[in-house]
Amino acid sequence: MKTCEDYGTGKTKENFPVASRLIAPPLRPPILAYYRFARAADDVADHSTLAPDAKFELLDGLEETLLGRSDRDPAALPLREQLSARSLTPQHALDLLTAFRMDVTKLRYRDWGELMHYCRYSAMPVGRFVLDLHGESRATWEASDPLCSALQVINHLQDCARDYRALDRVYVPLDALEQHGLDVSALDASRATPQLLACLQSVARRNASLLPQASQLPQVVRDLRLGVETAVIAAVARKLNGWLLERDPLSERVHLSRAEAVSLATAAVIGELSRRVRSARRQALPRSGA
Repeated sequence: MKTCEDYGTGKTKENFPVASRLIAPPLRPPILAYYRFARAADDVADHSTLAPDAKFELLDGLEETLLGRSDRDPAALPLREQLSARSLTPQHALDLLTAFRMDVTKLRYRDWGELMHYCRYSAMPVGRFVLDLHGESRATWEASDPLCSALQVINHLQDCARDYRALDRVYVPLDALEQHGLDVSALDASRATPQLLACLQSVARRNASLLPQASQLPQVVRDLRLGVETAVIAAVARKLNGWLLERDPLSERVHLSRAEAVSLATAAVIGELSRRVRSARRQALPRSGA
């Protein structure tokens, strides 16, 4: 019987490093297990020739294996073992499967609200899993959710033409296209028209409204390494969304080069470490009148 990993698409590009060296080494295996699970499900949902029924069956196999009802799919076994060893809930992985099942048949999103509902299952669970793994408070979700959603929308805008051509899937809200006198066929071009560029930039501006709250995440995370990691991710989100306000994702590069990523990460690491040092010094100062 074939499993999800038999249908890998080979997609590897992410807007942020998976289980980067900033993460504490003991916590990298569960993050990598979660990523393997997500990658396998994503590859199935995005497969160009698999029938919907076959996709649903494979995704069901992932869920059954994750929950210990079978060992059908090896892509879920490492995560199941990690969750059991650390007494963590499988809910964040199950939420991802909700999004991937949506991807099988849902090809259009009516408005921003529908897109955010999708992000609730496709993006927010990733941040929540990492925060839970680090023992962080659920209060941190208030900043994590918009950061993960913003990164998801950035990815949708970066890949809007490829998603339409390869999968007939459009995450650009239909009402945004309609407001600019367009339909989804506008995405099948080598260069965005002025109207399409204005549409995509309107979505990027809406996405920018998530970033102020998202940028608070490093400040509410207790773990030093994770605080630095989230500072880097927030900086990446701000940079890429800024480019999407200026560049055409159909014809221009809107991904960070390795050199750009290193430079941005270095600045973010230094900035977050400096902020934490200043905060620690302020807290150590004697209170007036004490």
